[in-house]
Amino acid sequence: MIALIQRVSEANVTVDGEITGSVGKGLLVLLGVEKGDDEKKAHRLHEKVLGYRVFEDEAGKMNLNVQQAGGDVLVVSQFTLAADTNKGMRPSFNGAPPAEAERLYETFVEYCRASGMKAETGRFAADMKVSLVNDGPVTFWLQV
Repeated sequence: MIALIQRVSEANVTVDGEITGSVGKGLLVLLGVEKGDDEKKAHRLHEKVLGYRVFEDEAGKMNLNVQQAGGDVLVVSQFTLAADTNKGMRPSFNGAPPAEAERLYETFVEYCRASGMKAETGRFAADMKVSLVNDGPVTFWLQV
């Protein structure tokens, strides 16, 4: 399971012109589900995403996680993160089957919400438009 996280001042996702999720200060989480991923990996990744210290403390050091900084998360499914890009000039898509990927995506979101986070979402498998103001820019690839 893969999360590409971006520290944002604001972010939103739209589907067919309708905003489905929006956050101010927080994290945009692009989430990719790989073959063999399960609830245990979803739980571990949610802990890592919420615990990752990417926000500045009063001394200007990245010592605060999203919860400590008072931020929210916007979680967007991103199947292309699980692509195999090792050969040729075209990616191979052999991540988790769509039904399993959607289930684990929803599980990840629910883990975030159960941790007390405001977690907004895109719409699984939809053609989404994501807008963000990357704060820093600060972007990290997390994988479990």
